[in-house]
Parts: sequence; C-alpha cells; structure tokens
Amino acid sequence: MTTLHLGTRKSALALWQATYVRDRLLALHPGLNVTLVPMTTAGDRQLSGPLMALGGKALFTKELEQGLGEGRIDLAVHSMKDVVAQLPDGLTIGAILEREDPRDALVSPFGASDLDSLPVGARIGTASLRRACQIRHRRPDLHIENLRGNVNSRLARLDAGEFSAIILAAAGLKRLGLAARISGYLPIDKSLPAASQGAIGIECRLADTQTRALIAPLHHPDTALCVVAERAVTGALEGGCRLPIAAFATLKDDQLTLRALVGEPDGSRLLIETRSGSAAEATTIARAVTDGLLSQGAGAIIERLLKEGT
Repeated sequence: MTTLHLGTRKSALALWQATYVRDRLLALHPGLNVTLVPMTTAGDRQLSGPLMALGGKALFTKELEQGLGEGRIDLAVHSMKDVVAQLPDGLTIGAILEREDPRDALVSPFGASDLDSLPVGARIGTASLRRACQIRHRRPDLHIENLRGNVNSRLARLDAGEFSAIILAAAGLKRLGLAARISGYLPIDKSLPAASQGAIGIECRLADTQTRALIAPLHHPDTALCVVAERAVTGALEGGCRLPIAAFATLKDDQLTLRALVGEPDGSRLLIETRSGSAAEATTIARAVTDGLLSQGAGAIIERLLKEGT
C-alpha cells in the first residue's frame, strides 16, 4: 500500500483543507493511505505585528516546504494566497482545486450587511493591508486595527467586544461551517480579493512523479488559469511580500477578465487596472495589467512601502 505524508498547518482551517484533500485522494485511490502531518509555521507563532514586517507570506509555508525538501512529507496543502510567487527549487504546485467563494466577508455582532451600515468611527479588525486600504478609501472615518490569528481566535476577539466588525475570507468561514456568522459580503468591486483567495493548492516535489500523478485528478484547470494570472501580477509587483495589492480573474466563455489594484495604506489612492482577452492570452493579459499599474505609479508606492517595512 502506498502511503503519502501530507503536511499541514495546525489551524482549524488548515486541518479542514488537509482533511478535504486527504478524503478526495482516498476516494480516488482506494488502495492509498494518507497520513496527516500537522506542523507549526512561523506565521502561527508570530501573531503580532504586520505580516510584511515579520517576513510576508513565507511565514506560513517555509516549514512545510522544508519538510518537502527533506522528504519528511510528500505533499503540503496551502491556501494559495499564502504561497509566495517563487517556489523553492525542486518544488511545484501539482494541483489547484476548484475555488470557493473568493469574496471578503463582513462579520459583525450588530448585523451590519455592508460597510455603509457600520456606524461612524467603528473599529474594524483585519490583518490585511489590501482590505484596509480599500475600506479606508470608502470609509475614512472607520478605525482599522491589526487583527492576527486563526479564524476562531479572531471571532473570539470580536465576540469579546474588541471590534464593531471584522473582515475575513468568505471561503474560510464556509469551509469551517461558520457561514452563519457572515453578516454581509463585500462586493468584488468594493473589496477586490487577494490573488488566489478561496483556492487550495497542493505542493509537492517536482521529481516525485508518483505523487504528482495521484493528485493530478484534483486539479481544476479553470481555477488554475485564473490563479496563475492573478499570481503573475502580484509576483511581478511585490515579489512575495504582503502589500496593499489585489488581483482577481474571472473566466467566462473562454474570455479571461483580470482586475488588479495597488493602494496607499491610508486609502488616499487606489490604482486599478482591468484587461480582458482570450484565455490563451492569460500571460499577456497579466503583463498588460501589471504594466498599466506601473504606469499609474504603483512602483513608487511599492518601493516606498518595502523600504518602510509596513
């Protein structure tokens, strides 16, 4: 019997994602054995301060990727929005699963259905500069405060009265059976999602052809095409750090539409670029969106923020 060791973070959401992948694999391959290997990442240990200042996305993947490189695990399950643009040598994303709801969700004990429903001066919790800059652009009166931790710990702080509302990914809440906590969804045009938000990826060793063959049936080509286009923009702009950058692609009738954003953290400026074209031209579309943002001044914003270590 073939046994795969599947690495995952220990948070409830990460374990849900890993269990989901394991169950899908077992259904596809009845003779397979899949063992979960929970691991603690730097991102799980360092729960205070902005993510960019602490090391960016790699905080959530480095230990898992070390496990792959050392052969302690055979595959790792990630939220694709946590995966850096440039993977370590010898590793690859072997499958990207069909995307869940990509939107940001508002969770408020007062039942606020949207940002406009929140009272003047309300305290909003989020760890995302991307979310914060878009909220501040539309509601500069709101007080945005850094909120790190897993989904349940964030909800606990909301329930303790620390915030009027918090913003979380709708996908995570739905996967954890917490959709009832969502008081409203932020429309895509008002809160453009992070690149890859809602998509799960499976990372493995490039040379491990057996594992790659086993996970291949889980791959969802349409989701992968959109995710690759989004990651092409954010990768070209930021090189893996967490900045106020968003990218979201949709695919309909073989037409890809890609929209991306770079913002000032205080919400004073939002630079937005949108391009559409044939799905076969996804790389060209991503490059055009990137170039359009740079021509608007995105490069200067990003360079300054990197120097400041926002």
